[in-house]
Amino acid sequence: MTTEIEKTDQVRLDQLTPEQYEVLRRKGTERAFTGKYWNVHQDGIYRCAGCGAELFRSDTKFDSGTGWPSFYEPAVAENVVLHEDRSLFMRRTEVTCKRCGGHLGHVFTDGPAPTGLRYCINSCSLDLEPDQS
Repeated sequence: MTTEIEKTDQVRLDQLTPEQYEVLRRKGTERAFTGKYWNVHQDGIYRCAGCGAELFRSDTKFDSGTGWPSFYEPAVAENVVLHEDRSLFMRRTEVTCKRCGGHLGHVFTDGPAPTGLRYCINSCSLDLEPDQS
């Protein structure tokens, strides 16, 4: 996959926490109900922790009961890329950041209206930029 930002593993290791590196670069998953954003209701923009790209807005976030931040649509559709994921003996759709290629989570078809989608995203893949209004 070609990304807009190319960095060496060492540069990424220096810029990310160990948990962020595991999730964003090695496609790990944080444990449910442990991430810093799963139960946050603050207004703002959720950006990629790896590169700062705008990914999701708080007004599309909802409580899915899964223990991960869930959104029904990206803020900028072109900033996320979907890939088939057949790991762990399952068939899922992986969500990655287009700009840096970081693993964000997965998208499922059991979300609320208006899209019916649930973008289930790892908190450590995100940075919340609070609304300044």
